[in-house]
Amino acid sequence: MPELTLIRHGQAQTGAKDEASYDNLSDLGHKQAGWLGEYIDRTQGYDLVISGAMNRQIQTAQSLKLTTPHHQDPRLNEMDYFGLADSLLQTHGVAWPTSEAEFIKHLPQILNAWRSGDIVDGLESYGDFCARIMDALGDAMQHEGRVLLVTSTGVIATLTTLALDLDIHKKSKVFMAVAHTSVHKFTMRDSDLHMTQFGGTPHLDYPDRLHAKTYA
Repeated sequence: MPELTLIRHGQAQTGAKDEASYDNLSDLGHKQAGWLGEYIDRTQGYDLVISGAMNRQIQTAQSLKLTTPHHQDPRLNEMDYFGLADSLLQTHGVAWPTSEAEFIKHLPQILNAWRSGDIVDGLESYGDFCARIMDALGDAMQHEGRVLLVTSTGVIATLTTLALDLDIHKKSKVFMAVAHTSVHKFTMRDSDLHMTQFGGTPHLDYPDRLHAKTYA
C-alpha cells in the first residue's frame, strides 16, 4: 500500500497582494527547506521528488539539496487564493484582510463561495481543483519507491478535508495549521484517501529553531 509524503513549500513573500509578488521563497523559506533536507538525509530518503510548477514549490524542492531526481507536476499547484479573494470582493464586497485576525475570518468566506460555485467566471472550480490534485496523487502512487511531493497549503488542506470528510469551518482550521515545510502523509485504500500523518516539523522542533516555524 504506497504512502506519499507531502510537504508545504517554505515561507514565501508574506503580505503580498498578488501571486507574482508572493511566489518566491524568503530567506527563511530557503533555510526551512534546507533544514528539512538535512533531516531527510539523516533519517529516510526518497527515490523521487515531484513539485508543483510554482516558483516557491520549485525553490523549496531545490533548497532541500537532495540528490533525488526532481520532476514537476503543475497539478500540485496551489489554489488561486488571490483570484478567489478578488472574486469575493467583486461579488460580495468583502474587502481583502489586513491582519491575521481578519484573514482567519476571510478564509472560510472564500472557501464557502468557492465550494458553492459562487465565483466569477474564469476561475478554477472547486471540483476541478479536487480532481486535479487527486489525479496527481494517483499518478504519483504509481511510481516505484518512496515519493516526496512539494506543494502548498490549499492542496494539503483539501486532501485532508477529503480524507476526513470535513466541513468548511474545519477545513479553514486545517488550512491555518499547515506550517511551512511541514510534513504530511497520505495513502489510498480501496480507492479511498486516508491520512496517516499531519503537520510534522521534526526539523524545526529544536529550541533554537522554534522561531522558524511559520504559517503565513
